[in-house]
Amino acid sequence: MQRYPMTPQGHATLEAELKQLKSVDRPRITAAIAEAREHGDLKENAEYHAAREQQGFCEARIRDIEAKLGGAQIIDPATLPREGRVVFGVTVVIENMDTEEEKRYKIVGDDEADFKAGKISVNSPIARGLIGKVEGDEVRIQTPSGTVEYEVMEVVYE
Repeated sequence: MQRYPMTPQGHATLEAELKQLKSVDRPRITAAIAEAREHGDLKENAEYHAAREQQGFCEARIRDIEAKLGGAQIIDPATLPREGRVVFGVTVVIENMDTEEEKRYKIVGDDEADFKAGKISVNSPIARGLIGKVEGDEVRIQTPSGTVEYEVMEVVYE
């Protein structure tokens, strides 16, 4: 069984999405299908086909979330030993050694990742390159734009 690392917040977010899909979206889609059926000929009924397509997406997402929650490995950074090492769930401040630009990333599970919000997947090239490093370490990371050298400035356990 595949394990899906996630923070407690990420787990709660997935549970809330699952509840929304099952208790709100699924009944709404079922009602839309029933209403579209009442309009007659299903072969040329665009509302019916659109509702069925929505139903397929909804059911697929429900199955996906249930699988991820079933295989969830919840890692709470607050319970980890605070040894200054970059691990899952911490926030790390890195500095690009060429441009001296600082970036702040929280390392989270795949479903929690949101690059614009500063949350990167533990499976991303940057996170994989940073895991295990400590403050002051320099690391070379292969990114889509080429190899970039970073220095780990700070590791924050929240």
